Amino acid sequence: MVPLLLLPLLLLPLLLGGEDPEYQLRVKESVTVQEGLCVHVPCSFSYPRKRWYSRTMLYIYWFQDRDTSSNRYLVATNNPQRAVGTEAQGRFRLIGDPWAYNCSLRIRDAMRSDEGVYFFRVEREDMKYTYTHTTMTLRVAALTQEPDIHFPEPLKSGWPAELTCSLPGSCEGGRPLTFSWMGAALDSLDPETLHSSVVTFTPRPQDHGTNLTCQVKLPEVQATVERTIWLNVSYAPHNLTISIVSNVTALSILENTSSLLIWEGQALRLLCAAAGNPPAELSWFRGSPALNATPMYRTHILELPQVGAAEEGVLTCRAQNSLGSQHVSLRLSVVCPPRLLGPSCSWEGEALGCTCSARARPAPTLRWRLGEGLLEGNHSDASLTVTSSSEGPWANSSLSLRRPLGSDLRLSCEARNEHGAQSTDAVLVLLPGKSLSLAEAATAAVGGAGAMALLCLCLCLLLFWVVKARRKQASRSQEGMANEDPVMGTVDWGSRKKPWPDSPPDQTTPAGDDPPSGEQQELHYASFSFHGIKMREPQDQEATSTSEYSEIRTSK
Repeated sequence: MVPLLLLPLLLLPLLLGGEDPEYQLRVKESVTVQEGLCVHVPCSFSYPRKRWYSRTMLYIYWFQDRDTSSNRYLVATNNPQRAVGTEAQGRFRLIGDPWAYNCSLRIRDAMRSDEGVYFFRVEREDMKYTYTHTTMTLRVAALTQEPDIHFPEPLKSGWPAELTCSLPGSCEGGRPLTFSWMGAALDSLDPETLHSSVVTFTPRPQDHGTNLTCQVKLPEVQATVERTIWLNVSYAPHNLTISIVSNVTALSILENTSSLLIWEGQALRLLCAAAGNPPAELSWFRGSPALNATPMYRTHILELPQVGAAEEGVLTCRAQNSLGSQHVSLRLSVVCPPRLLGPSCSWEGEALGCTCSARARPAPTLRWRLGEGLLEGNHSDASLTVTSSSEGPWANSSLSLRRPLGSDLRLSCEARNEHGAQSTDAVLVLLPGKSLSLAEAATAAVGGAGAMALLCLCLCLLLFWVVKARRKQASRSQEGMANEDPVMGTVDWGSRKKPWPDSPPDQTTPAGDDPPSGEQQELHYASFSFHGIKMREPQDQEATSTSEYSEIRTSK
């Protein structure tokens, strides 16, 4: 009968799957590797040690199970007397020390045919054992691993940088990989250097934002993988420009130190733009910016609502970041056509002196026109003197006439620059000791015209009032129209003992006014034209009814 204490030891192999507890193998049950890559399989083992074992022999083996236990495929061993399979030669390698119980295995350039179950075996003098109850299963997957690209960051324009491409999972000492570099940043390099895993290049500003690709070919499995990265190149500001904008549309880009002409009073918007990484800070200065000068504006857009003389001069935009700065300047020239003041003339002793001034940008030139003659610049002779000068936007000219002058003098002053011209002329009536300017003459003319207009308005109102009064008077006397003379108004012709010329035939006439019997009554019409009426004092009774007519015309 077996002692009860020995029973657990007898049952242990059954609990361990039938494996002898003195023979143990520690390895991953399943290992996965991508096709063409390398994999490291950690492994350790144990076996019973006996004192008489010598150190002259300890062999370990890895076999691939190819479904026939009698034809297991040897892939790795430290026994020089045993040869491994042809496909496994140089690809499966023992990397551990068997005397330290290390059975680790390295597999490179994995192939699809490498998939399967692998067994481990140990041999030492009279001890030979195969660990059939502990196996390692190798799975080979499709190649999806991308290369890695390493470089120092950040990439700076003008500073050389080293790029390194590697394929994770590839083993050292395996078949050499084929590298290829592609990208606009490497166009200047020797094409031969682009087939190395390491290249050196100098980034440029235009390389920022471009793509760089490393491609790796695995000749053992006829596979290719690649990785593409986006280059982030730091560089100082450059390509600095100033543009004239309207709303949000750029109208024109101005060259450095160019001159811009703008009308006085006009609004102006200037846009400053620059390329830089990191983005540049933009600011505006008057003149050229000093090292620590304070900008007038810290914005990319300079807005001038109404350009005047104060804005004229050099405007500078500066772009600055941590790697450097750049500036661009623009000369702003404010222009306007001439605005004329004058001329104004006065007698100075026996000479007539006239002055004329004009303002414009740039300063205008002045000239005089006397009758049909033209006087310009500085001129002097016995009969006249012309003196001209200018300061800033103003031009001044004086004219002195010493020759005999007529009573009427036509004189004009003309101002001109490249942006326009203006002239003022008039006929001046000049009296000694009396000065008269064109402005005064214009004021007098306007005043006279106003007085005439007011007088005409008063006369129209008076005439309207008289007509209205006459109409009212006529309406009140409609009942006495039978006794009213159509020519003399309300004079009663009956009192003069004369027939009523416009009476109808059936109208009764008073007895005292009957016409002589036997005479045919006739109608007479008279028209009167009074060239003059004189009132006389009455001398007798008969004279009181006598009137003097200058002309009488009668008609039947």
